[in-house]
Amino acid sequence: QVQLVESGGGLVQPGDSLRLSCAASGRSLTGYSVGWFRQAPGREREFVAAIRSTGGTTSYADSVKGRCTISRDSAKNTVNLQMNSLKPEDTAVYYCAAGRGIILSELARPEAFGSWGQGTQVTVSS
Repeated sequence: QVQLVESGGGLVQPGDSLRLSCAASGRSLTGYSVGWFRQAPGREREFVAAIRSTGGTTSYADSVKGRCTISRDSAKNTVNLQMNSLKPEDTAVYYCAAGRGIILSELARPEAFGSWGQGTQVTVSS
């Protein structure tokens, strides 16, 4: 399995931007689909965005579409999540996950991913 470490979280004000990074060690992320999920207190883990290993197809939750962009940096072996126009409801622990052989219709399912990072806290508050 690939080891994942998230970074870039923090405390920001509504309307601000953050760039989360998911760094891999042990293996290249090139052959993996990578997803970002988040979990707020008392709520289930939910899908945010994902990028497939094949062709770079991306997928976004409706709640972040137009505000977030997921991208790969192959040179750094990272997958990044740029989040703009942050809202208080975006407050959560954000996790990245990686998996192989995930079809497009399965990208939003946490169960499809085999490797997970420890998470990074994002707090949006005035």
